[in-house]
Amino acid sequence: MRSGRGLLAVMTVIVVCSGVVQGYLTPLLPEVGRHVGVGSVGQNNLYLLSQLAFAVMTPLLSRLGDLYGHRRLLRVSVAMVVAGSLVIAARPSTATLAVGMALQGAVVGFFPLLAGILRSRAPELGRVGMSVLVGALLVSIGAGGLVAGALSDRHAVLGLWTAVPVAALALTAALVLPDSSAPRGGAFNVRAATLLTLGLTALVLVLSQGGTWGWASAASLLTAVLAVVLLALWLLAERASEQPLVDVRLLRNPRLAVVSAHTFCAAFGTIGFLGANAVFLGSDPDETGYGMGLGAQAIAVVSLAMVVVGCLGSTATPRLAARLGDRAVLGVSGLLGAAGFLCLGVLHDSLAQYLAGALVVGLATGVFESITRTLSAEVVPESETALSVGINELALSLGAAIGAAVVGAVFAGHRSSGGHITLTGYGWAWGVCGGVALLGAVSALAFRPAPGARTRRPLQTPVHSGDLT
Repeated sequence: MRSGRGLLAVMTVIVVCSGVVQGYLTPLLPEVGRHVGVGSVGQNNLYLLSQLAFAVMTPLLSRLGDLYGHRRLLRVSVAMVVAGSLVIAARPSTATLAVGMALQGAVVGFFPLLAGILRSRAPELGRVGMSVLVGALLVSIGAGGLVAGALSDRHAVLGLWTAVPVAALALTAALVLPDSSAPRGGAFNVRAATLLTLGLTALVLVLSQGGTWGWASAASLLTAVLAVVLLALWLLAERASEQPLVDVRLLRNPRLAVVSAHTFCAAFGTIGFLGANAVFLGSDPDETGYGMGLGAQAIAVVSLAMVVVGCLGSTATPRLAARLGDRAVLGVSGLLGAAGFLCLGVLHDSLAQYLAGALVVGLATGVFESITRTLSAEVVPESETALSVGINELALSLGAAIGAAVVGAVFAGHRSSGGHITLTGYGWAWGVCGGVALLGAVSALAFRPAPGARTRRPLQTPVHSGDLT
């Protein structure tokens, strides 16, 4: 593929698939659950399975891409998503939803693998290219939910077909992409993969179910201990191995360590609070004393507005970094997140007030996703690009999962006699998310430019939206 912009356009198709897959099921699960006989507990378990698939597949696909080729693993990942989307849409049931959502977890491999190809084949578009891809991801998440909701207004399960044509188009795009020129080889560490999978399974399980089991219950404590032991054994196995699954020694790179820590803090609230955000918007103020009483379509429109603002933040990030420097942009993204949650905590009596805070959170999301994904690709040698971006994606997945778990725990401790979450519970949740975002801003102070790097980077040629269609 001769043109760097042509390469970026093809990559955008694949990223749009990732966004649609991540966004279309969320507004559908309640109605689809009723249609197939899955209650709220079962829906929560499906969400748990999806989060687990994300956490487990991130390092696996990244490492396999570095071993066997980024393009090959990208094609495998897209094919898994196509299969999962078809399984869900063709015959929706509890079993097919579980299998399909697990297969769709392969979308977490898209960004690390695409980053490896982009850095190798079109390094001149590195920063602008990454910001465009993040922007496309954010917009397609919102658009996927909106389209799926509109289709399901006609029939409960019709929206399940939303991802199928997009995934098929992404598979076609993956077939025409060139491979990266990064060297590859080595062996796959099965022992490390097993320990990591079991450890993350235990961790995600206790974070998701701890509130239901009781945080001090035997089940929660034993699962937490098991998670710590397994992950400790995994770290020991990785450090002793000549062929690590995830080279944790990469985190000795202080720049990657800071970027990953910032990603965790930023994702904690901006992504971890999204489910609670929909609940607040849908709450009936006459019944709970707060909320906007919005329906599914109106909530999807609000979510779309947040991701559109996020897209604007993402596409502006390369220019901000060129003028302010990378460390300043990291700090700005954390401060924006903290300001957005502070605004939500103070102003939430009307939809206009709530939107003010929500849109700032959306802007913070776009900035942090763009700058952290860019930096995680740049702070290591080219041959380790996919693995480095994969570590950052893992930090994002864990930050979002732990954030959602903490918000859930706060809500569990603040329920009214009628079973509703109290407004005080939301206040505490907004405060915690804002505090962790502020911690991410503080962590940015530890980021240092590479030796010899200039604070001000030359602006690259902008990519116009017309070049991506």
